[in-house]
Amino acid sequence: MIHLTIDHQPVCVEEGTTILEAARKANISIPTLCYHEDQQVKAVCRICVVEVEGMAQLPTACSTPAAEGMVVHTASPKVLKARKNILSLIFARHPQNCLACQKSGQCELQKVAQDVGIYKPATFDLELRATPDDNSSPSVRRNHQKCILCMRCVDVCEKIQGLHVMDKENRGFHSIVTTPYGKKLVDTNCVNCGQCIQACPTGALTIQDDRENIYHEMEKGKVLVVQVAPSVRVNLAEALGEAPGTVSTGRLVTALKRLGFRYVFDSDFSADLTIMEEGTELLRRLKGEGPLPMITSCCPAWVKYCETYAPDYTKHLSTAKSPQQMFGALIKTCFAEKEKVDPESICSVSIMPCTAKKFECKRPELADSGYQDVDYALTVQELARLIQTAGICFADLPDTPFDDPFGLGSGAGLIFGATGGVMEAALRTVHTVVTGRPMEKLEYLPVRGFEGIKSAEVDLDGTVVKVAVAHGLKNAKLLLDEIKAGKSEYHFIEIMACPGGCIGGGGNAPRTWKKVEARKKAIYEAEKELPVRQSHENPAIKWIYDNYLGEPNSHLAHKLLHTTYRNRQDLLR
Repeated sequence: MIHLTIDHQPVCVEEGTTILEAARKANISIPTLCYHEDQQVKAVCRICVVEVEGMAQLPTACSTPAAEGMVVHTASPKVLKARKNILSLIFARHPQNCLACQKSGQCELQKVAQDVGIYKPATFDLELRATPDDNSSPSVRRNHQKCILCMRCVDVCEKIQGLHVMDKENRGFHSIVTTPYGKKLVDTNCVNCGQCIQACPTGALTIQDDRENIYHEMEKGKVLVVQVAPSVRVNLAEALGEAPGTVSTGRLVTALKRLGFRYVFDSDFSADLTIMEEGTELLRRLKGEGPLPMITSCCPAWVKYCETYAPDYTKHLSTAKSPQQMFGALIKTCFAEKEKVDPESICSVSIMPCTAKKFECKRPELADSGYQDVDYALTVQELARLIQTAGICFADLPDTPFDDPFGLGSGAGLIFGATGGVMEAALRTVHTVVTGRPMEKLEYLPVRGFEGIKSAEVDLDGTVVKVAVAHGLKNAKLLLDEIKAGKSEYHFIEIMACPGGCIGGGGNAPRTWKKVEARKKAIYEAEKELPVRQSHENPAIKWIYDNYLGEPNSHLAHKLLHTTYRNRQDLLR
């Protein structure tokens, strides 16, 4: 143990603890910008400088280990002057239009400026970067002028996703974080996962905002139909200021109704539908009717990764559409027929934790209804802003149930929101179909948790099925390399691009592992309370097959609920 003094307080911490960590343990706040608790220390912004008695220079608290007998001052006149100078240099290259920024109110630079006491324009002459904005991506917007070179986006893209879409170029005053050869984001190997947005402390990287499009559709008199993804109910309240992991299902429906959405449906239903289609496809492949291992296709960022880095192996992807797109196809067909509504007059919207869903709903392959399956995908953050703009006090809303006929989802559908959830949901149904009896215990713990890659074996009355689960694309690459090398013994693989699965998606409130852990716990606790916990037992699923689709993998089901993939290898050139 190390004993030191911080701001006249005695502090005792384990050896190897940094000054920043020691100060936080003592409830002493030191401002940071490049520091992120889930990333390696970079020490490039220098906002966290402190004064240590006996040291001539001001060290950075994030990278300096605490030492025995050290005396630290985190807010001395010398420290405060240094921080103000550092911030003034940052603001000399940063736009001053904070009120017009999507990140205003959530911007870490804005908060640090308030904490440090910068309330006036830059001390130095303002000289913004001349690089234009990049709005080419359907998911991510880039504003080079607001970049503070913290390198957090580079870190997550390289170390978690293994993509290295962006990096720092040039030196000193001319430094910039950019793509290879200055390409537009849409022309790079970006898979639209949005993890860079999660990491960015400013408005340099933001979500491609579709809120105005929703207002335009309302003005046109369109019938607004919305589906809500499983993880949204444990993410939205957090985005509106409540504790991470707060479940707000009923309030969420009420808010959407007040915003003008006529029908509010639960994507847990289409998650169950995915299990029926994907599970049936798996059973056929196990009998030799397709290549193994079969890999889930729910995650559009993962699908694009496979199309880009291993297009020859897209044959391993399930042909089943994602729950978002299955639901969209049914809204423009079955629902429109049932309600006698012209599909042309329907605006189909999804609320998703994911920025890649914006890219997915624009794919030309996903229009088997004769119309674009889903017109707009809004993220959790966009919905939170819609609620705030409408003056809705979310905390005080009453509960409202989802609408029929697609308002009922099972617990299996709900756990799609966490890594391992799709696998667990599929095993529950596949086990019942093959053996004629449910799993002894529905909670299949071997595929739960935040290990990068998890594996398990399931005995289906003598047939052993080997499964694997990965989250984060760097882990996905490891499994893909096994398949390429012919070393994969797995029959079924689930892959989610975002850390933790959808609960860690790029469209949620900024994540840390502590927050994602709280969201995961909330999903599994909520799932236990549901009356139906297996996809094939969902009465709404039975209704859709009995009254419209016929049976899983039927001709109509294949037309509306399955898709094809393409080769995107040219994005690597």
